[in-house]
Amino acid sequence: MNLTREILARLAADRILVLDGAMGTMIQTHGLGEAEFRGQLLADHPADLKGNNDILNLTQPDIISGIYRGYLDAGADIITTNTFNGTSVAQSDYETAHLVRDINFAAAKLAREAADEFTAANPERPRFVAGSLAPTHRTCSISPDVNNPGHRNITFEELVAAYGEEAEALLDGGADILMVETIFDPLNAKAAVFAVGDILRRRGLHDFPVWVSGTITDASGRTLTGQTPEAFWISLRHSDPAVFGLNCALGATAMRPFVEEISWAADTLVSAHPNAGLPNELGGYDETPDQMAAILAEFAEAGLLNVVGGCCGTTPEYIAAIDRAVAGIPPRKVPEKKKGTFLAGLEPLHIDDESLFVNVGERTNVAGSRRFARLIRDGKMEEALEVGRQQVRGGAQIVDVNMDDAMLESVEAMGTFLNVLASDPEVSRVPVMIDSSRWDVLEAGLQRIQGKGVVNSISLKDGEDEFRRRARLVRRYGAAAIVMAFDEKGQADSLERRIAICDRVWKILVTEEGFPPEDVIFDPNVFAVATGIPEHDNYALDFIACCQHIKDNMPGALVSGGISNLSFSFRGNDTVREAMHSAFLYHAIGAGLDMGIVNAGQLTVYEEIAPELLEAVE
Repeated sequence: MNLTREILARLAADRILVLDGAMGTMIQTHGLGEAEFRGQLLADHPADLKGNNDILNLTQPDIISGIYRGYLDAGADIITTNTFNGTSVAQSDYETAHLVRDINFAAAKLAREAADEFTAANPERPRFVAGSLAPTHRTCSISPDVNNPGHRNITFEELVAAYGEEAEALLDGGADILMVETIFDPLNAKAAVFAVGDILRRRGLHDFPVWVSGTITDASGRTLTGQTPEAFWISLRHSDPAVFGLNCALGATAMRPFVEEISWAADTLVSAHPNAGLPNELGGYDETPDQMAAILAEFAEAGLLNVVGGCCGTTPEYIAAIDRAVAGIPPRKVPEKKKGTFLAGLEPLHIDDESLFVNVGERTNVAGSRRFARLIRDGKMEEALEVGRQQVRGGAQIVDVNMDDAMLESVEAMGTFLNVLASDPEVSRVPVMIDSSRWDVLEAGLQRIQGKGVVNSISLKDGEDEFRRRARLVRRYGAAAIVMAFDEKGQADSLERRIAICDRVWKILVTEEGFPPEDVIFDPNVFAVATGIPEHDNYALDFIACCQHIKDNMPGALVSGGISNLSFSFRGNDTVREAMHSAFLYHAIGAGLDMGIVNAGQLTVYEEIAPELLEAVE
């Protein structure tokens, strides 16, 4: 049976599916030494191989096949390939990166043979192979040097290449599912699904199931990089996973509230494969198969699970107990997709019709803050981060980061600053808006954020083909997009032009490209008023009217604007500027404006503007 998302969903609607248990635990029971790890194939290899479990796919295939069959015999519907360290990144530690394709192909082929054997014996219960793509020992979001938070020992592009090489071999070997597992850094997972998505598109495998499973590292309920479970889901939702869940680090009892959070948030199948409790002082696990199975049965009874299995410390005995415990319990019902726009930093941000106006902090912008620009030019990234903290403390729910300055290497500056920002939990708590007029700078930013951010901006300025290409990439990176009312003829400066461009963009993105409507954020251009030029007199009113048009005709879309542009004619007169911004926002929000780039700490309350000033402004 060729497994597709549709078939997997149908099987998981009938009963809770069972995943296998730990591969490493079972390998340890064989007591293998250096000679066994080398086998005849690598007897003369120059580096030690003991501990490289993945190499056993080549040097001890009978042992690996035996472990696969042990789990299938215990009742596993899905077995996971022995490829936890199957990337060139991990294999380079053993000087075996050149064997990555062979390792992964052999792992999948051995698993395929075992699964097919059990399917043939009982066609009523088909068995499947999940190709494991694990996190590697390097992370895109954390510096290996505590004294240099902007440093990374691997790049997004390097991870994409490594995961792509592994995924190709797993598919060629016969994997039914690609599982991006044990993820402690969502940015690593983004790189994995970026690579996988590209491969599946090239192969025409549009209904091939992808599984994403993260790791909550402790009772704080966050990944190693600081994300909450819901923020993790939001950050990877763009990969359209057939299964999404949690594994490793925690035992079942400790994992339960976080599985519950994922089960509530995710509109797809949900999995859990915890450890056999917490490790004891000797590194073993004390929870018995029946104890663990009873806890997971309660998960199932609560309607949290579609797929269940085990991770560290579990063996075929555990899987058999889990299989018995969940038999007959109805699987979780997959909920409808939740309405609204969902963004994430370390924590989620929901924007819907009931939300208040979203303030986007404007000061982490070299064009919006002289102090920030000076600090960035001087290379004082950590001091520049304080500007971001002040914005968040002042009420910014998103921070806008812009490095467009002729005195800067903007690509490098964007990448380094976002790396530093990731080290600060106060600022990285909120989503990032990556702001640039240059696509290469935007892409550098997209490769640095672990959450779901916003690209500011794309437009039809460079033609429809380039617009489509960039929109597809924004989607693949997992971001929402601000789209400027700007086309091949220039910026829209009338109501008619604003509406025409927004209508065209909506048709291209939503109708033709399948871009999620809730991730389309229009910017109909806030221009300066009161300039003394008569043609500028209606700019503010036209913007407001366009907001209403978007809300009436483009369900789900958001509207944003750079509010400070409005009062540019009055720069230096903060009292007037603040009153103009507040009055404009009062009317624009009523017409549908959802968010705006503002100095969150310098907004006047509309009702508190002096009456004579308010009259003059309005």
